[in-house]
Amino acid sequence: MSSCIYTRAHVFQIDPNTKKNWLPTSKHAVTVSYFYDSTRNVYRIISLDGTKAIINSTISPNMTFTKTSQKFGQWADSRANTVYGLGFSTEHHLAKFAEKFAEYKEAARLAKEKSQEKMEMATSPSQESPGGELSSPLTPVTPPMENINGTDEICDTTPNSDTLPGPAQNALAFAHSPAMTKHWEAELEALKGNNAKLTAALLESTANVKQWKQQLAAYQEEAERLHKRVTELECQSNQTPVIKSQKTELNQTIEELENTLRDKEEEMEKLKEELENMNDLMEQKDTLTQKLEETELRSRVLEEQLAGAEQRLEENQEEQENFRKSLRTLLELLDGKIFELTELRDTLARLIEEAS
Repeated sequence: MSSCIYTRAHVFQIDPNTKKNWLPTSKHAVTVSYFYDSTRNVYRIISLDGTKAIINSTISPNMTFTKTSQKFGQWADSRANTVYGLGFSTEHHLAKFAEKFAEYKEAARLAKEKSQEKMEMATSPSQESPGGELSSPLTPVTPPMENINGTDEICDTTPNSDTLPGPAQNALAFAHSPAMTKHWEAELEALKGNNAKLTAALLESTANVKQWKQQLAAYQEEAERLHKRVTELECQSNQTPVIKSQKTELNQTIEELENTLRDKEEEMEKLKEELENMNDLMEQKDTLTQKLEETELRSRVLEEQLAGAEQRLEENQEEQENFRKSLRTLLELLDGKIFELTELRDTLARLIEEAS
């Protein structure tokens, strides 16, 4: 799509409810341009108020531009289901716009006829389709376009256990839990540091945005004043070379201001992207904080389980010691009884020998 010619005017649209009253779509005069869309072979009227498209009308052969007053004209767009109105600063600008409208309307009609002829020749079996492209009264120049998409996806998987671990497993998990806790604490500290840096950058960017907005407003006011000055110079009947040079300088200044506006808008878009990235980091920080709290909770549970296991182990050891003491006492009693029986046996044996 390439720019053909442009002018400045106040843009209006018909009230869709009453179909009588005009509703202004721009607060001040904006640039209204004719464009040729080489991909669709159509002519368009486009106007932007900042980054918002307030006119995007495709010129068709059945359209008519009507002058309703010395400085106002309108046309109906059936595709957009509305009526556009333009208020010009001078009658000369209105006449020039209407002249170009009629010119591009005729060009649209010729392009449509040539397109239909080309389609008929392509569908006819007895004729060959011409290989050249449709000619246009304009030289298309394709402007660069950018499309920036950022998608950050974070997948989080947390292992779950269906059964309670035994004492040995609890001890092993407890041995690993401090390392996990330190790991998550290190991650959290790193995120806190990044968050502080981003917060400082955000505050600085916010201050810059406010300053840039003020500069943008000043640039817009300056551009509007310069446009009015250019209009006044054009209305003067006797233009001298000095006035022409002033007009050229003013036009150059306007172009520089418009370039500055575009640069500031790009910088604002970059700041918006940085804000979105900071929001993603904040979400990651919240997720890691929640994981750290869950790890600490599991550590406390494991510590309680380990303390209970150690207490039960001490009780078992104490019971075993008591049991050993009881066995030793019983062995001593048995040894005494066996010794007594041995003495009794010896005594009986002596008695038997003496009796015989």
